[in-house]
Amino acid sequence: MIITNLCFQNVENFLASDALKNGISYVEKAYQDLIHKTGKGNDFLGWLNLPEEISPSMITELNHSAERLSNLAEVIVVVGIGGSYLGARAVIEALQHPFKSLLPNEKTPQVLFAGNNMGEDYHKGLMDILDFKDYAVIVISKSGTTTEPAIAFRILKEHCEKKYGKNEAQKRIIAITDEKRGALKKLATEENYKTFVIPDDVGGRYSVLTPVGLLPIACAGFNLRKLLNGSLNMRNNLLKNNIFEKNIAMQYALMRFLLYKEGKKIELMVAYEPQLFFFIEWFKQLFGESDGKEGKGVFPAGAIFSTDLHSLGQYIQEGERHLFETVISVEKIYSHLPIPFAPNDLDGLNYLQQKSIHEINLKAEEGTRLAHIAGNVPNFRITIPEISEETLGELIYFFEFSCALSGYLLNINPFDQPGVEAYKSNMFKLLGR
Repeated sequence: MIITNLCFQNVENFLASDALKNGISYVEKAYQDLIHKTGKGNDFLGWLNLPEEISPSMITELNHSAERLSNLAEVIVVVGIGGSYLGARAVIEALQHPFKSLLPNEKTPQVLFAGNNMGEDYHKGLMDILDFKDYAVIVISKSGTTTEPAIAFRILKEHCEKKYGKNEAQKRIIAITDEKRGALKKLATEENYKTFVIPDDVGGRYSVLTPVGLLPIACAGFNLRKLLNGSLNMRNNLLKNNIFEKNIAMQYALMRFLLYKEGKKIELMVAYEPQLFFFIEWFKQLFGESDGKEGKGVFPAGAIFSTDLHSLGQYIQEGERHLFETVISVEKIYSHLPIPFAPNDLDGLNYLQQKSIHEINLKAEEGTRLAHIAGNVPNFRITIPEISEETLGELIYFFEFSCALSGYLLNINPFDQPGVEAYKSNMFKLLGR
């Protein structure tokens, strides 16, 4: 039984009367194409069974490697871009203390990221930190030649070898790459790095439940078995319930497709808990890179409320009616911070003294939802009981499955990304390659 709940009542009301009824057969066909691997891009469906196929011995090996790095390092630098870092960062940022790096006596390493941009100040700043911090490196790339992480790793490798010596540096670097080929695989073999494999049939944006995501998450101190159990629960639920009325991925995929056909071209993924910021970033890559091709696809955007209600709120309420919202709602949180009583009550907040900040946040969510629906913004609500390894595992698999269905409804291959190569080709020409 899954603990994630999808409410779509405030989407149905915006759809043409027969649209949903007529669309069910199409999404059920897309579902059959997906689970029987008869649709486009079916050679990249290894993610479908990952929650079941990751073995206990692999989890043990990942945890042992994470423990070894954690014993060596105060900081672990994860080198990767796109799917090679976003999934791990989404889970880590959602689960860890928001001010982890400032906590006294914190024993779990700080996980930092490199190679996800080409900001020279950013990477120089990282090297300044690594000059006086013990560190280790996890480099993630199927080929080893993607420009951004390749540059970052070249710099980090040199720095690590100068700081610790070549033999010690080899112990502090783990490569996650192709099993047999590619520049990083060759280098890892030559340097005798510990390695983990990126499966051939799993694309980067679907790779968070492979060592790509699992090793950094373990290094940050989180429970891989719980994460995988959550994704397995969602997988079993979606495979068991093979009709539209009982399958939340089919419901979400079809309704967002129908909204798209009716001119709602932008999906605003919203959370009211700021630690979900990078989960939304992961969602944006998953759907943007999967469905945005051949002149088609919903544009995935993101916001954190109530913060962005003070910047985007006016547009959402009264701007052009070309968007819909999907809200991730969290029922309970782990902390409680009481609101103090003020004798003079100059800010007028004494009436809130008996309420928690989270309770107020939920009322802000409810009030915003009512306002946006009244302003003709369709609204999905995805509810989880809490932010935990299990709930994140469920959400990850739900969105991956829904994204694949969305691509099939658009009649495109949701597992390639030919458009990504365009900027690279131009960049290489301009650099004189």
